Amino acid sequence: MSLSSFALLCFASKSQPRIAGTYCVAIGPLGVAQSTIREALSKALVPYYPLAGRLTSNGSNIDCTGDGVWFVEATANCSLKSVGYFEDVTSIPFDELLPPHPHETLGVDPLVLMQVTEFEGDGFVMGLTFCHTICDGLGAAQFLNAISEFARGINPLTITPVWQRDFIPQPQLASPSNLQLPPNFVFPDYNLVQTNIDIPLHHITDLKNKFIEENKVVHCSSFEIVAAILWKNRTRSIGLGPESRTMKLVFFANCRPLVEPPLPKGFYGNCFFPVTITTSSDILTQASLDEVVKMIQEAKARLPEEFAHWVNVNELNGLNTEDPFAPPLGYDTLFVSEWGRLGFNQVDYGNGPPVHVVPMQGSAIIPVAIVGMLPRPIKGVRLMTWCVQKDHLEPFLESIATIAQ
Repeated sequence: MSLSSFALLCFASKSQPRIAGTYCVAIGPLGVAQSTIREALSKALVPYYPLAGRLTSNGSNIDCTGDGVWFVEATANCSLKSVGYFEDVTSIPFDELLPPHPHETLGVDPLVLMQVTEFEGDGFVMGLTFCHTICDGLGAAQFLNAISEFARGINPLTITPVWQRDFIPQPQLASPSNLQLPPNFVFPDYNLVQTNIDIPLHHITDLKNKFIEENKVVHCSSFEIVAAILWKNRTRSIGLGPESRTMKLVFFANCRPLVEPPLPKGFYGNCFFPVTITTSSDILTQASLDEVVKMIQEAKARLPEEFAHWVNVNELNGLNTEDPFAPPLGYDTLFVSEWGRLGFNQVDYGNGPPVHVVPMQGSAIIPVAIVGMLPRPIKGVRLMTWCVQKDHLEPFLESIATIAQ
């Protein structure tokens, strides 16, 4: 089975493209989680059978071998309450909660690896690593929700999975051979440090309402507000010096509605497109919050045209067109990913949705911020960031502190 152009881009643009990780904390009866999830996972792999296969050596196809996925059962000698339900993300022992990859001597290379760790008396942690060349975040969340529906006895599934990657156009730039890194390429290492910023929902709502009222518009999203504040305040905090520099904000947009004909509801592959906003550090630091929000909204409004241009091979003019999937990697480029709306927070194995969902640790070489949700029952946004060096952390937190009040 062939992969889409988006999957090929994932494969070609990273040295180890296969692994994306997440884990969620779910409260449920002890002794139920592992057996329930294992059985439901087996059932879900019937309609989602490509995920039980293996990538071919060139990464452009899947052999539907039916070899299955990797499932690990583990136990912890403490309660979730005793570790605060891992609300402090910096304290999470990822190596213990995410499934270890099978040793290469076993000859097993699954596309999906899952670990369920039971804690004493009050619940479990589900850890997942996923082959990101197969599914984007929406697709992975759809698969987990399918598992949770089987766990709750729902059959048939609410959403029927659709594999057909031929729905996705194949632009010329999608060939992995066109996207290999140059010889002896060395990724920069900025020694980025992690910090989390919690923003109450009422504060975000106030800022959205203020923007809508003052600019006489009908809509402003939480993501636009949070991304604007983050980008502006980070830029002010990273010691740019007297010379103006080119700053970029990059986030990935779901393009399922933009494909012609539209993708079926159950499509669970990769279908995203990078939205890149470029401006000078002078303009960004001097701009009001409203002006930065407008930059983001204008970039989103250009998305349909830019996406259509990209998929139209006749407009690409060979390989001279700048690749939107290869923005410059540098300290002046900030990547922001929105996790709160992917669907991970709705996964319910029968004991309610997870307390919270956390991605794997970010990179020390690429400035990244992930927009997630606060642990239940608190409502709001948790910004998980790896976007500043240690020397810039204090001014960054001071600059952005007003949004966390």
